[in-house]
Amino acid sequence: MVEQLHSGVSARNARVCLFDFDGTISLIRSGWMDVMIPMMVETLADLDTGEPVEQLRAVVEDRVGRLTGKQTIYQMIEFADQVRGYGGKPLDPLEYKRIYLGRLHRKIRHRLDDLAQGASPEKYLVPGARAFLEALRARSLKLYLASGTDQEFMRHEARLLDVDRYFDGGIYGALDDYKSFSKKILIQRVIASAECRGDQFLCFGDGYVEIENVKEVGGVAVGVATDEPACQAVDAWKRRRLTSVGADFIIPNFLCQEQLLASLFPNGK
Repeated sequence: MVEQLHSGVSARNARVCLFDFDGTISLIRSGWMDVMIPMMVETLADLDTGEPVEQLRAVVEDRVGRLTGKQTIYQMIEFADQVRGYGGKPLDPLEYKRIYLGRLHRKIRHRLDDLAQGASPEKYLVPGARAFLEALRARSLKLYLASGTDQEFMRHEARLLDVDRYFDGGIYGALDDYKSFSKKILIQRVIASAECRGDQFLCFGDGYVEIENVKEVGGVAVGVATDEPACQAVDAWKRRRLTSVGADFIIPNFLCQEQLLASLFPNGK
């Protein structure tokens, strides 16, 4: 089911399409918040702030949610500031990131092993994603994949899922020099290269960053409000986040391909 939020909007002029990775295409890292948030709450609770754990969790969830889609390091920088604000002496944000990634890897290792041993990639893809990518390629759109996940990891995971071949524009993720890359920087590079104008961008994402960045340049944005891991219904929390930054359409997955393509490209254009 496609929810169109702004009447008259279409992607008939689109030449370039930007996709987020985790939660939009890949489910390998599904449940990452269930790793990051408890790690942060445990650390804050150990400071004996006197605040109930539920209150600490609400604060952490809000701040993590606001930065979803940006490089992981930004969430860790924000967290270090929280620790400092509660009177603690924070670790370096890179150390918090290392701890988080270690915990996350333990959670998802069986999925990576499963794929490496020959499991069907469809098991870890948002439903309908592959067919939709193929439909966009058939329309001669140039596809880019961008993520807040470290570039080396997401490129490996894209290969395991056999989706790397669709992204002729390239696959981009977080770098150690985190200020040198962002989805916004990528969009500006594409525009500067005269590859397309801002209003010729189409994007798909389950985080607010890519939606906001593409809307800022006049593009069209589809919010993929996946209720992970089943991805059969719209996640209400994601929907609120995505609509608040200007998403033009909301979908729960890509199984609505026919309706979505008709909405994006009316009259087949």
